[in-house]
Amino acid sequence: MDDRSSDSLTFWDHLDALRGVLIRVAVTVAILAVGAFAAMPYLFDNVVLAPCMPDFITYRILASVRSVLPSELASDSFSLNPVSLELTSQFLIHITTACWTAVVIGFPIIIYQLWGFVSPALYDHEKRGIIRAFIAGNFMFYLGAAVGYFVVFPLALRFLATYSLSDNIHAMVSLESYMDNFFTLILAMGAVFELPLLAWLLGRMGFLNRSFFSRYRRHAIVGLLILAALITPTGDPFTLFIVFLPLYALWELGALLVPRKTEN
Repeated sequence: MDDRSSDSLTFWDHLDALRGVLIRVAVTVAILAVGAFAAMPYLFDNVVLAPCMPDFITYRILASVRSVLPSELASDSFSLNPVSLELTSQFLIHITTACWTAVVIGFPIIIYQLWGFVSPALYDHEKRGIIRAFIAGNFMFYLGAAVGYFVVFPLALRFLATYSLSDNIHAMVSLESYMDNFFTLILAMGAVFELPLLAWLLGRMGFLNRSFFSRYRRHAIVGLLILAALITPTGDPFTLFIVFLPLYALWELGALLVPRKTEN
């Protein structure tokens, strides 16, 4: 039988331990935020604003297969210069982007710190399962964020920035709007890629089994197509397929991670 030392601790002992963890998390984020703040001019030019440039890797790949793509996607002349409309916009975005960058980079460290708080209350077999989930969850989050950065956001940006309702309307993209969409799409894709892990956890808890995926596969395809269309409303089948494919792969991966039958 496992000996869980946390059983002998009082509520105030647990509260004090949690306070220590939160302080370490805050210090971690603060240190990373300071580093990100100092590096932000370089990160903005080479990472954040890279999808605005015509030589962005995604656009170069699209241009290399232009013979099979719609003209608006295959063009290699796209470029965008976001504008700052408020006096304090650049300073505030500098700070908020540094903080978000610190959270994203330090996410594994933050979760590890929280893991150190809850692990004494778990049995050994529970710890093994959580460790695997921790590693897989971090990997899938960063993989989803990469898909969002290299695929979803550039395609959405390219379509929305060049969309014209009337020739009499002159389009300008504000820095605030650009950053809102940048973080929303990338973090949303990171969260979506956690769905296989969620399916695995629900399967271990007995709430989900593989027959669910077989029974609702056709419904899922329709739903995922709608979701892909909402994420990248470009209207062309190529972009829709590019976004739909990883989403459907996540569905099938979730099906493989849950048991065939619910164990009693």
